[in-house]
Amino acid sequence: MVSRNNRPTPRVSSRQRGPQVDIPRGSARSSRSYGRPTQRFGAQGGYGSAQPRVSTVKVGSLAQGMRDERVHRTYRAHMTKAIVLLCLVAVLAATCFGVYWSSLFSIKQLTVSGVEHLTSEEMTQLANVPSDTTLLRVDTGAVKSGVMRDAWVADVDVQRVFPDTLNLNVTERKIGATVEVSVDEGQSLQTWAISEDGIWLCMIPEEGTEAASKISPKIYEDKANVLSIKDVAYGVKPEVGLQCSDESIINALEIVTGLTTELKDQVKTVSATSAENTTITLDSNVQIAFGSADDIRDKERVCLQIMADNPGTVSYINVRVVASPTWRTA
Repeated sequence: MVSRNNRPTPRVSSRQRGPQVDIPRGSARSSRSYGRPTQRFGAQGGYGSAQPRVSTVKVGSLAQGMRDERVHRTYRAHMTKAIVLLCLVAVLAATCFGVYWSSLFSIKQLTVSGVEHLTSEEMTQLANVPSDTTLLRVDTGAVKSGVMRDAWVADVDVQRVFPDTLNLNVTERKIGATVEVSVDEGQSLQTWAISEDGIWLCMIPEEGTEAASKISPKIYEDKANVLSIKDVAYGVKPEVGLQCSDESIINALEIVTGLTTELKDQVKTVSATSAENTTITLDSNVQIAFGSADDIRDKERVCLQIMADNPGTVSYINVRVVASPTWRTA
């Protein structure tokens, strides 16, 4: 071939051309770029950089995973606390068990408060506290039941006083009156103390006897300060700790405990042959046929008025029927 300037065009052999490259149709490269090296634009804008791999995770899956992790952490924390708490409880239980069955807090003394009519010996026998027990093991219910067996005891509070004392705080019954009861087929009399609520408390022996030395001196003090119920029908059989069932005695007891100080201080004896015939005798030897304990305040008021209207001359008053009282003068 001859060029325009008449110079011959040199031929290039296949060895000198290099390998043939097939360019697919539709390629971004034009025919002009044939033979040029290709470069790719990297993620960071430089040529020749490799495109990074990107993995995709759903947002919901990520949130669920975080929640599961929080749940597991919370569970592990609660389990740790529970185990520690169980260990502490086990140690505490073992300690309490050992202390409970040990001789620690052994009862060394028994004290009594609120008692006037019972002796220390009587209270000790009633309580019956085992010698080998402790303040932790003592059966307070059994102690209370033992003390409550005595008629003088209305209530008792068993108190543990650490480290070695058991205290019995007793509420005693009060004597409402004394009652002369016929015994030995009416040949002799016994004096009994009866409480304000009608419980037979004890038989009061004569002072100076051996039996008198075994009871509290307070009983004799009360005997001198309460009213005496006399002339009780034969057949009444008192029993310590039981409720009195004789109507004449109960009626007389209601009268002597229901009177006010003004008239009660003048009463010497109360005769209780029957409820209807209950009669009280004053220090001035005035006899009052009181009858039943009904309308006791009105009967008392009428008696005081009659004696005030007839000073020193009244010897007998009948207020069995309070609406129509009668009286006699000396």
